[in-house]
Amino acid sequence: MTQLYPGRYTAAVDREVTVFLIGMRINRLHRVDRWLPIMKDMAAMQRHLALHPEDGLLGLHQWVGRTTMMLSYWESAEALQRFASDADRPHLAPWRRFRKRVGDSGVVGVWHETYVTSPGRHEVVYVNMPAFGLAKAVGHVPVGPGTATAKLRLAAG
Repeated sequence: MTQLYPGRYTAAVDREVTVFLIGMRINRLHRVDRWLPIMKDMAAMQRHLALHPEDGLLGLHQWVGRTTMMLSYWESAEALQRFASDADRPHLAPWRRFRKRVGDSGVVGVWHETYVTSPGRHEVVYVNMPAFGLAKAVGHVPVGPGTATAKLRLAAG
């Protein structure tokens, strides 16, 4: 059972963190031959990152459906870019396969967004939740003096 933390918490962020959202949308459900390999490649990347924290992944959450999304937190944008472009890591080859096999066919859509945060330039709160999101990636602390409101949390950097 996942431990819940009653009350209000925020993330203990004292450094830059890169937030990376990536996802896939299955546009043609019957083309399992095109979208299932992408899901398998993503699972392989996640296994690699779990075994290699030195690559810079701090934590992730994933939701699976017709539109799949992974929310991840990285030490830096540079660490994310190194992982994505390194031929010895499990991203570059699958990306090239995707471009070759799926390309602009419309069978599968992929997307990603990258955001770089710094202390005092983010605001998060979790109420009666298990460790989640940014707070799970970097640690969480109870909301208290100096962090009681969104305005104060944004100014806390």
